[in-house]
Parts: sequence; structure tokens; C-alpha cells
Amino acid sequence: MMMMMMAADSSDGAASCACKGIRRCLICENFKAKVQLEATESKIVHHFVYNPESRLAVSEDGSPDSFSFPGVFLWEDFISEKEEKELINTMDQDQWNQSQSGRRKQDFGPKVNFKKRKVRVSTFSGLPASSQKLVLRMQREPTLAGFQPVEQCNLDYHPERGSAIDPHLDDSWLWGERLVTVNMMSNTTLTMSLEDVHVAVRLPRRSLVVIHGEARHRWKHAIHREDVHQRRVCSTYRELSAEFLPGGQQAELGAQLLDIALSFRGTPI
Repeated sequence: MMMMMMAADSSDGAASCACKGIRRCLICENFKAKVQLEATESKIVHHFVYNPESRLAVSEDGSPDSFSFPGVFLWEDFISEKEEKELINTMDQDQWNQSQSGRRKQDFGPKVNFKKRKVRVSTFSGLPASSQKLVLRMQREPTLAGFQPVEQCNLDYHPERGSAIDPHLDDSWLWGERLVTVNMMSNTTLTMSLEDVHVAVRLPRRSLVVIHGEARHRWKHAIHREDVHQRRVCSTYRELSAEFLPGGQQAELGAQLLDIALSFRGTPI
């Protein structure tokens, strides 16, 4: 009987997260075998910190080493404390779905099969009403001139779940040049990595960060578990790639997606 109860508990624990493959969180690590993600020998990593004023990556150890780091724009105090509270209250009225690596999410965007390169419009109802004034504010910034988001993803991180997101490059078939994220509830660090070089981009609470150019297409980005100290909620906005814009092969589909997105009548899918 005791063995049966333990098996049931293990099943429940593993099923309470959404991790797949090599993805892990604190919830499932007690039930899944440890995965060797890196080579056994230690790898030397060179750490830098991004300075948003000089737009340089400066050595973290205090040495004079630095280099230009293009493709990151940071807008501190993008939203007010009152706006943050209203946005979080609105999000928490909707259902949060379990996502990988200890995160929870809400998707406002079309269903996409990136492997088959197919987009399904039928369940897409647009971005949420609460984002309309934020998008208008974004568009007044020269770095975001003409920015028309077609997808919004809200993500909820919490240290008790071991929330994180592994180093990755966002898709560039459907999603365009600029990735925009509004960081809420707590400060965190966005880690950019290229081979053995890591650049820490400090994200203050209520700030907005834009990734474009080399930072978008060459450097992977991640939020490490150790950089989530309390609840963190972010909203990431993505625009369409050239293939879905006027003159592109799928311009008609792109126009349809934008009409729906910018109606700002969306509910999570």
C-alpha cells in the first residue's frame, strides 16, 4: 500500500509542471532523473555587464575590458506603479497555464506550428485591451517607430517553482526584428550569451527592454533561475517578419493577423 501511495504521489508531482525534454524546474526535479546538460569539464565563461548609457558591455571583474554591445534598448520606468498594479490585477483575473521550466503563461496570439510553418487564425482574438495604451506609448519611441505587435505572451516566474528560461533565439520566420518585453513585479537580469561570453542586462522593475539586430539574431537570451528572487511577471510583444508585411509572400495573412491583433479585444488562448 505504501509503495502504491508513493507512486501516486510521484505521478502527481511530475504532472504538476509542464517541463519536457531537458527542461526542469524545482517541482519536477525530485521526480525526474538529473540530465547532464553540459560537458563534465568546466567551461571558462567571460562575464560582462551591459551599460545602457554607454551601450557598452563592461567586464564584471572590474578590469578595463569592454566592447560595444548593439541591439539592446532599455526604457526605465516605462510604466508607473499604478499601471503595474492594474496590469497584474487584470492578468490574475485570467487563467495562468503551466509552462516549461517552472513558468506560467498567458498567450495572446495565433496558434503557430513553427516546424511546419503554419499559422492558425481561428482561435486568435487579438491583444488584450489593457495593452492598447502601452503599444501607443511604445510607438512614440524612435527605436520602436512603426512597431505593430501581433502577439503578446505574459509569463509568470516564481523562485518557489525554480522558474527560468534557457538560452535561446526567438523564431525569425514569423516574428520580426524587434522583441519587446515589459518587466514587472521585481528586478531581474536578462543574460545574453555568445559562445563563452555572457552579458548581463539588468532589468529594473517596470522597465521595458527591446532586443534587435545582433542581440536578436546572434546572441541567445535567457533568464536564469538564480536571477528570479521573487515573483516576476513580464509581457513580451512580437511583430511580424518581412514575409508577412506588405510586399512579402504572406502579406495577406499578415494583414489579417494585424487587424485581429490591434483590435485589442483579445482573450488568452
